[in-house]
Amino acid sequence: MGSMLTLTAGDGHKFAAYRADPAGKPKGGVVVVQEIFGVNKHIRELCDGFAKDGYAALAPALFDRVERNVDLGYGQADMERGRALRSKIKWENVLADMQAAIDALADAGKVGVVGYCWGGSVAWRAATQLRGISCAVGYYGGQIAPFKEETPKVPVLLHFGETDASIPLSDVEAIKKAQPKVPVHLYPAGHGFSCDHRPSYHAESAKLARTRTLEFFAKNIG
Repeated sequence: MGSMLTLTAGDGHKFAAYRADPAGKPKGGVVVVQEIFGVNKHIRELCDGFAKDGYAALAPALFDRVERNVDLGYGQADMERGRALRSKIKWENVLADMQAAIDALADAGKVGVVGYCWGGSVAWRAATQLRGISCAVGYYGGQIAPFKEETPKVPVLLHFGETDASIPLSDVEAIKKAQPKVPVHLYPAGHGFSCDHRPSYHAESAKLARTRTLEFFAKNIG
């Protein structure tokens, strides 16, 4: 449905992105931020899904700065590789690439950001650091807690799993305390519950989170 294209960040770095466009005029744009597994099948399917919902969706390949064409699965070896790649990425580079992705969607109207796992944390920082977005949604972002004192410039919605082994509920509580205006939803599920390629997939929670995300987009993007 979508296709790969090349974007250029402010510092001249060229990187890949997957873009899917709706059949008619878009309601707006959505930057879909990858997990630690690259712009893989799941992320491309998410873009296709948002395009079906009427949004121009773009997933930037944020690992391109350290390795191109990263497309991992969800096994233990993939996890370890994804974590190793993520550890080599600097925040300022992630934000520069995100800004380029946001700017690339300006032709679609208002732009939102939605991120999953590592991308959930990226979505939070996009809301506090970047320009040109109207809202952000973060799914189980493990790196939100260290940046919980940053002030979002736009409305943010956060989703977490109650049994997420990688994000303690104390982190979620700390985020809620630091950001009382930010709606934080908890689901009876673990990390990655929205991904139907993962063993932790929880269909009911994924559906409810998606409904809430789309309602949030409808309100803040169009």
